[in-house]
Amino acid sequence: MKKVLILLGPTCVGKTGIAILLARELNTEIISADSMQIFRHMDIGTAKPSKKEREMVKHHMIDIVDPWESYSTGKYIRAVTPVLEGLHRKGKLPVVTGGTGLYIKAMTRGIFRGPSADWDLREEFLSMEHEKKGSLYVYLKDLDPEAAGRITPNDTRRIIRALEVILRSDTIMSDMQKKYTLPLPYDFVKIGLTRERKELYRMIEERVDAMQNEGLVHEVKKVIGMVNGHFENLSCPSLPLAPCSSMQAIGYKETAQYLSGEIPLEEAIRLIKRGTKRYAKRQFTWFRKEEGIRWIDVTGIQDSAEIFSRVYEIVNTLLR
Repeated sequence: MKKVLILLGPTCVGKTGIAILLARELNTEIISADSMQIFRHMDIGTAKPSKKEREMVKHHMIDIVDPWESYSTGKYIRAVTPVLEGLHRKGKLPVVTGGTGLYIKAMTRGIFRGPSADWDLREEFLSMEHEKKGSLYVYLKDLDPEAAGRITPNDTRRIIRALEVILRSDTIMSDMQKKYTLPLPYDFVKIGLTRERKELYRMIEERVDAMQNEGLVHEVKKVIGMVNGHFENLSCPSLPLAPCSSMQAIGYKETAQYLSGEIPLEEAIRLIKRGTKRYAKRQFTWFRKEEGIRWIDVTGIQDSAEIFSRVYEIVNTLLR
């Protein structure tokens, strides 16, 4: 099977710089596995590779949708598959890097492609939940207890999707997932970067401060204007900002609260730091479930060249 190299790890651990060094050494290109770097105009808050870095190495799956557009793991897999195939046709080893565990899981373990969304049905479900909170979860437990066991009672989005699959296909979601979930046909070589938690949290705080200095508030204000302007042009000014997944990104939702006068800037910064640390913790938990990762502890190492040397040595071993 053709190989794909995945460099993963929590936010702020140092993946971007090492991925660029790897891609240059291997004469290849980088594929982003970051669910927020897909959005155009959102550069500072998503810690995108800089323009200079993208000139050094070609990056894919960055800046592919506008902030008001919806995106899903299914769309990501459909878009990334031809990129992987194209790199292999050119004789290049794809280097995937990012921290969105769901994207990586979908590549390595497969994704369930069920029936398309039924917006009228979803609206009906939301009305039911609004009338009686928790009713949808009870309904799902009756229809598909196995699927309900994997979904938390407050995860309304996933509950609705499971019910939608059942009602539109006459088959419970758990059975369909077992039957139709297939990984992409590659041999995935997975390298994980990790740091001691205290050091990583300090680096997160420093990055958030740097984002503020680089103009995060101005960026968020600009994106909010673009999103609101888009909906107004559609004659839907009443649509709230919340449905836009872009504006649920850490750093953007807190800054939006500051811009609306809900909280002071100092509180927004504190919440961004807290939210990013919690996200890093969730990433650690997620990646522990991913099999076959060769972890490299880079605690205390800030020199990218030194980290790259350790990573490249292991990559060479695993690619033989």
